[in-house]
Amino acid sequence: MKFPARVFSEVITHLFKKPATCGYPVTKAKVMPEFRGRIDFDSAKCIGCQMCVKVCPAKAIQIKLAAEQPPAPAQVEGQPPVAAKKKFDCFMDLGCCVYCWQCAETCPKKALITTQDFELAKIKRQDLKRHYK
Repeated sequence: MKFPARVFSEVITHLFKKPATCGYPVTKAKVMPEFRGRIDFDSAKCIGCQMCVKVCPAKAIQIKLAAEQPPAPAQVEGQPPVAAKKKFDCFMDLGCCVYCWQCAETCPKKALITTQDFELAKIKRQDLKRHYK
C-alpha cells in the first residue's frame, strides 16, 4: 500500500508549488525588447524605392502605386511645376514572412515600422495577407 501514499504526497507537494506554465492568454505575455514581430507600413513616408522588396528573403512584400493619388499642387505663376508626391500601398503576406526585419532596416524613409505584435494566428491562410494603404 505504499503506492497510494506516494501519489497522495506528490499531489500535496504540487498543490503548493508555483505553476510551471504561464497564464497566457489570460495574462499578456511579456516579450523581450529585441523580439521581432509583425511589420506595419506608413504610406505617407513611402517613396516607392522598392528596397524592401529587393531585400526580403521570403518575397513576402510588394509595394505598388496606390489606385487613388493625391491631387497635383497648384502651380504658381513664374515658378517651375512641382511634381505631386505619389502614394504607395504595401501588400504583405505574413504567412511567408520570416520576421527578419531586413525590409524595415533597409527602408531609407522608415516607412516600414517594426512592432512586437506576435498574435497573428488565423484560421484561413488568406487572412494573413495584409493590404496597408
